[in-house]
Amino acid sequence: MIPWLDPDKAPHFPDTRLALNEPGGLLAAGGKLSNDWLLVAYRQGIFPWFSDNEPILWWSPAPRTVLLSETFHTSRSLERLVRQKRYHITRNQSFAEVIRQCAQPRKTQSETWIVDQMIEAYIDMFKAGFAESFECRDEDNQLVGGVYGVSLGRIFFGESMYSRVSNASKLCLKYIAECGDFELIDCQMTTSHLQSLGAIGISRSKFEGFLDRFV
Repeated sequence: MIPWLDPDKAPHFPDTRLALNEPGGLLAAGGKLSNDWLLVAYRQGIFPWFSDNEPILWWSPAPRTVLLSETFHTSRSLERLVRQKRYHITRNQSFAEVIRQCAQPRKTQSETWIVDQMIEAYIDMFKAGFAESFECRDEDNQLVGGVYGVSLGRIFFGESMYSRVSNASKLCLKYIAECGDFELIDCQMTTSHLQSLGAIGISRSKFEGFLDRFV
């Protein structure tokens, strides 16, 4: 059993050490997706993730997948793509479009976890200055990929990304890692895509140590 959070009370989460091992990292349910709830959550390394037919579910997985700006790995093919100057990165110009593109089901999925409630919540976070988008654009300035997430202190909490052309989201992550504003990108869960860029898994306590230092 996991605790039920009362949405009518001030945001308060259980100790992250109480997160379940199976499903990995599930901590609590309930609450709401307002800015105050989301800010309290992210500052403790907790994030929401749920489907349309579920209550709001809150997670704190361990190990935690992160990209450290100082060890970001750029492959030869990605460097070659940068030198070609076919694409460029913009910041916070198309947040709503990026999140809605990320919400489109992938080829291997029939549905998305970025439901309308999540879209509205993160657009509110963006308007309040707590969320950002990074957009990959082609030579005609058309959007071909992007990343969105929460930005607190010197940590970027990546939520989702998409690509319409090969490596578009990798170019966005490279920009985030190298722009000088962030020490760490929180990736939440590992993928081969992220591992190719140098993503590693760290313990929950080490991740929360980064939160104490940089948020």
